[in-house]
Amino acid sequence: MKFYNRIQELEVLARMLEQSQKSSCFTVMVGRRRIGKTSLLLESVKGQKYLYLFVSRKSEPLLCEQFQKDATRALGIQIFGSITQFKDLFEQLLIFATKEHYTLIIDEFQEFDNINSSIFSDVQNLWDQYKDKTKINFIASGSIYSMMMKIFENRKEPLFGRLTSKMILKPFAVSVIKEILKDYNPKYTAEDLLCLYMLTGGVPKYLDLLMEAGAVTKDKMLDMVTSPDSPFLGEGKDLLVSEFGKEYGTYFSIMQLIASGKTTQSEIDSIIEKNTGAYLVNLEKEYSLIIRNKPMFSKPESRKNRWSLNDNYLRFWFRFIFPNQSLIEMGKNELLREYIDKNYEQYSGLILEKYFQAKTVEEERVTMIGSYWDNKGLNEIDLIALNDLDKTAIIAEVKRNPKKIDLNHLQAKVDSIKKELSKYNVQLKGLSLEDM
Repeated sequence: MKFYNRIQELEVLARMLEQSQKSSCFTVMVGRRRIGKTSLLLESVKGQKYLYLFVSRKSEPLLCEQFQKDATRALGIQIFGSITQFKDLFEQLLIFATKEHYTLIIDEFQEFDNINSSIFSDVQNLWDQYKDKTKINFIASGSIYSMMMKIFENRKEPLFGRLTSKMILKPFAVSVIKEILKDYNPKYTAEDLLCLYMLTGGVPKYLDLLMEAGAVTKDKMLDMVTSPDSPFLGEGKDLLVSEFGKEYGTYFSIMQLIASGKTTQSEIDSIIEKNTGAYLVNLEKEYSLIIRNKPMFSKPESRKNRWSLNDNYLRFWFRFIFPNQSLIEMGKNELLREYIDKNYEQYSGLILEKYFQAKTVEEERVTMIGSYWDNKGLNEIDLIALNDLDKTAIIAEVKRNPKKIDLNHLQAKVDSIKKELSKYNVQLKGLSLEDM
């Protein structure tokens, strides 16, 4: 798949590259696996002198041996003798940067913790020692969110406060998903687009896997995802086990419940039979995997929280794949496909609400967006988008089928919160598959 979008990110990286020619820059890029960090970084240094190092789980001496070869090939730097500690190699790379400007990219930077945790202190000491003498564009990239945040944002960690710039790479916007699908299937339907958004959420690697395999329609996408050799079947576990460690069983259970519609802590606690408050906070704050949703206009101290998974693929995986592992182990993939078909319409209707929220944020002048429900969990409004600058509000009912949209009913719901909306010029909308 060709390189798409990332215009703003490339502009930031270009600015850091230019700045580093005058004074050293230290940038960190964080993003979930498969989000395209490596592709973006390599695109940003095209035509430039750079060294790309990938931190794999092997012994420090073996890693240094590989890095020496990479440095010689990319930079022409000759490092004599056998280096067995990364700190010695990093110092040589910084010394080289006192003579020549280049970009140093270290990918999966957090993996140093599994090799030798003192490397972070070594990097900090050497960076402090050399940064004013060098002209280097140093970029550390990582995919385990919790570890990268700990390394660079925990005040007790040695690399805290050392960054010039921090980037969190997010999935493609809905406009880019549409562009990609149109390139591979010019006659795509709204159902095809919704299914692609539902399965990938804009994660580049998932889009690439589906498009390059010719899975460009809803049915072909679901066929590929549920096929016995599908990389999508085990991807959820592969992504998260290293994040959660020994506690992954409890976290998986919580995420499965949220994906199945148990969105309040009381519902989750009653099923798991223990207080899950700390786990939910970790999933939100430390791992950035779930979102705490509150009804629009609620007070900050409101306890009317509903949790949701913020990653479309993981939401799908925990809703359909993880609970049906036995079907996969028995080779009954056709039954898994049938189970998805039976629940598809209802599930994709919920994803359609998320799609239109993302589309509205991208296309409209919006300062706040969300949904609304009253104290009883009723009187729900699917989408409320506010613009506090222009004092406008878009309020929408979202349905797969446009014939099921009732704007009179929506108006009655809006009337129940007319006090909160009194300062806004309100526009009512009905949004369906036809509006994607």
